[in-house]
Amino acid sequence: MMIRKLPRNTQGRDWVVGDVHGCFAQLARLLKIIAFDPARDRLLSVGDLVDRGPDSAMVGEWLAQPWFHAVRGNHEQMALDAMRDPLRDLERHLRNGGRWLTELSPAERDACVAALSGLPLALEVDTEGGKIGVLHADCPGNDWTAMAARLEAGQPAAQDSDVLLWARDRVQNGGGGAAAGVELVLAGHTPQPRAILYDNVMHLDTGAVYGGKLTVFCLQDFVEVSLPSGFEHLARFELH
Repeated sequence: MMIRKLPRNTQGRDWVVGDVHGCFAQLARLLKIIAFDPARDRLLSVGDLVDRGPDSAMVGEWLAQPWFHAVRGNHEQMALDAMRDPLRDLERHLRNGGRWLTELSPAERDACVAALSGLPLALEVDTEGGKIGVLHADCPGNDWTAMAARLEAGQPAAQDSDVLLWARDRVQNGGGGAAAGVELVLAGHTPQPRAILYDNVMHLDTGAVYGGKLTVFCLQDFVEVSLPSGFEHLARFELH
């Protein structure tokens, strides 16, 4: 499945988190701060859950939660490439913080690869305010509807994966035109000092793994909450 469509959450709130990069203790603390309720709320991820940070091996435990929905980032793709073709791609993943994956037992590694393999390239969320998209880097062709149709049919265009996983043009240029067919897109990939809106694309990677902040954004009321690195040792949110 290349795109996953989520129905409207009529019971609670939907939160989107920026690039986690193995900072799961920080994410757990942040969920406690926002009083996240697993029985009613959902947590969505813009990808890059793994690499560089201390707790990347916990990714399978988080992805197993029924309230957690993530897209594939370029780091998940590098991990998958490294395991499928180590002679060609393992060294690149190691250079980008992927040693944790090689240190797992074979069974743990297989389970992790299976979890990452199931991640879609995009999420589409129905909300009271309209359709909201979640992806890692950017929307191909600035046309959500056309992209979603290709992904749903399992027939992505040649450039779709590159743009969805790797593009930085919008951030580097300070904009790039609104993405049509969607009210708002949530993305990550390029670290920013704060969450920032370019056109109708909100970038949520605030550099947690580099000593910055981890940021979540609520789709119901557009509230943004950030936790600076270094506070994750305080009372933690428990997965259940």
